[in-house]
Amino acid sequence: MAQSDDVTAPWDGERLGSVDLVDGTAVENALAKAHDLYQNRSGWIPLAERIEILHRLAAMITDRREELALLAASEGGKPLPDSFVEIDRGADGINCCIEAVRAEGGYVVPMGLNAGSQGRIAFTQKEPIGPVVAVSAFNHPFNLIIHQVAPAVAAGCPVMVKPADVTPLSCLKIVEMFAEAGLPPEWCQVVMPESLDLATKLVTDERVGFFSFIGSARVGWMLRSLLAPGTRCALEHGGAAPVIVAADADFDDMMPLLAKGGFYHAGQVCVSVQRVFADKAIARNVADNMGTKAKAMKVGDPRLADTEVGPLIRHGEADRVEAWVEEAVDGGAELISGGNRLSESCYEPTVLYNPPAEAKVSQMEIFGPVVCVYPTETMEEGVKRANALPFAFQSSVFTTNIDNAMKAYRGLDASAVMVNDHTAFRVDWMPFAGLRQSGHGVGGIGHTVEDMQIDKMMVIRSKSL
Repeated sequence: MAQSDDVTAPWDGERLGSVDLVDGTAVENALAKAHDLYQNRSGWIPLAERIEILHRLAAMITDRREELALLAASEGGKPLPDSFVEIDRGADGINCCIEAVRAEGGYVVPMGLNAGSQGRIAFTQKEPIGPVVAVSAFNHPFNLIIHQVAPAVAAGCPVMVKPADVTPLSCLKIVEMFAEAGLPPEWCQVVMPESLDLATKLVTDERVGFFSFIGSARVGWMLRSLLAPGTRCALEHGGAAPVIVAADADFDDMMPLLAKGGFYHAGQVCVSVQRVFADKAIARNVADNMGTKAKAMKVGDPRLADTEVGPLIRHGEADRVEAWVEEAVDGGAELISGGNRLSESCYEPTVLYNPPAEAKVSQMEIFGPVVCVYPTETMEEGVKRANALPFAFQSSVFTTNIDNAMKAYRGLDASAVMVNDHTAFRVDWMPFAGLRQSGHGVGGIGHTVEDMQIDKMMVIRSKSL
C-alpha cells in the first residue's frame, strides 16, 4: 500500500492536502520511462510544439494567478502580496524559456585552417542532454519549480521533479497545468520517494543527464559526490549575504531596501540581507532605523493582504532562530528590536547590534527574520569581515561615491554585487550563482536552458570544398 504525507499550513497547521510517496518500483519506472523517451529520438517533441505548450502555460498561469498565489501562500507561508509577485515571475519565467530557445542556435566550427582540415565544413546544433532530475526547495514553491522544470521542457528533456516535502502542492499544480497545456504527462513526472535512499537512487542513476538541486549545502554536495559519470549538475545553496554601508550612503533611500531584503519571506531566502557592516559613524543609526521598521511590520496569517512577514516553515525552525538570538544576546549583542516568539511558527522581525563574531548569527545562514548590524572602522574592514565566511553568493554596497562602489565590487567575494540595492534583488533572466559552499554552476532561465543541452557537431567532408 502506497504511503502518503499530509501537507499542512505553517501558519496554523491546517491540513491542505496530501501527496503520495512512491517505492523503489515506481522510482525505477519513472527513470525507465524518462530514459526511453530520450532514447526514442523520433518521438522527441518538436521545438515549435514545445514553444506552443509554453505559451499556453504562461497564459494559464496569468489567468489563475489568484488561485495559485493563495495556494503558494498557504503551504509555504510567504505573505500573499509577495506570493502574487512569485506567480507573476513564474509566468514571466515561462516567457524567458521561450525567448531562450527562440534565440539559441549552433555555430560554425572553422575548417580549412591546415592541411588536415581541408575539404570539410563543420557546424553544431542543440540537442537535449537527457533526462533531468530536479530537487526543489520550499521557500518559493511555485517559481523555483518553474526555474527547474520549464527550462527542461524548453530544451526537450524529459524531467522528473521532487518538490520540497512541505510544499509539494504548488508543484503538483504546475505539472497538472503542463499536461493541460499539451505536454504529454510522461515528459514531466512528479516523483516523491518514500525514503532518502530512494531519493538518492533517483538522483544518482546513470540514466540521468542533468541534476538540478536547490536546498542545503550538506545535502547538495553529498549528492554531487555520488552522481554518475557524465551527469551535469547545478547546485543552489544558501548564503549569509553581506551588505557594506559607507558613511556617505543615502540613508533615507537605503533603509526601506535593507528592511525589505532582510525580512522578506521572514528571511527565508538564500540571499536575504543578514550581515550589515556599516561605517561606525552611522552604524547605530542604521540599526535603530531598521529596528523601527521591523517593529512596524505586521506579522501573521500569510493569506491576508496586509501581512508583511509570515511564519517560518516549521516550528523547529522558529525554535532554532529563537535559540540563536538568545545565544547572541547572552554573548553581548544588543537587541534593538524583536527577539520574541509570537506563536509556534512566527518569530518577530529582529535586529541585533554588534553580535559576537563567534555567535551562530555571525557565522551561519540564519534563514529567519534576523538582521545583524556591525560597526566598522573602514570599508576595508567591512569587506574583510564580509568575506570571512565560507559562503559567497550575492552582496551589496550602499554609497554615493563611485570609487567606494568600485572598491566594494572589486573586494567582495560574491557572484553579484548590488550597488545601492539589497542583496535579495533578482530577475529571472540574470545569472544567479552561489560560489564556494553556496553552490555550483549558474542559475537563471537562459543559463539553465543552455546547461540542459549539448552542442552536437557535424563534420562534412566533400570533394567540392
